[in-house]
Amino acid sequence: MNDSSVDRAIIAVILRSSRFRVTAVESGKRAVELLGTEPNVSMIITDYWMPEMTGYELPKKVKESSKLKQIPVVIMSSENVSTRISRCLEEGAEDFLVKPVRASDASRVFSRVLR
Repeated sequence: MNDSSVDRAIIAVILRSSRFRVTAVESGKRAVELLGTEPNVSMIITDYWMPEMTGYELPKKVKESSKLKQIPVVIMSSENVSTRISRCLEEGAEDFLVKPVRASDASRVFSRVLR
C-alpha cells in the first residue's frame, strides 16, 4: 500500500463508522467517471496529490458541472501550504484537511459540510 491507499482506507473507516456509504477510487480521472454514473454522492474527499489530476482540477471540474456543483469537495494534503489551501478553496473546495487526518478533524468537517 502506498500513502494514498492508506489515507483512503483511514478515511473510509472513519466514514463507515459514522454510517456513511463510501466508494473509494484511485485517481481524479476515475472520480470524474464515477460521478458521471453515480447520482447519490453527498461529498467528495480527495487527496491534493493524485494520479492524472490535482486537488485544484477536481473541484474545478465538479463546480463547472451543473449536475455536480452542489456536491461539497474536501481536499486532504500532508503539506500545510497556505497558498495551496487558498487556491483549492478558490477553485470550489469547501474545506481542506491536513494529514494525518484525525477522527475529530473528519467529524468537524463532515458535520459542517453535510448539514
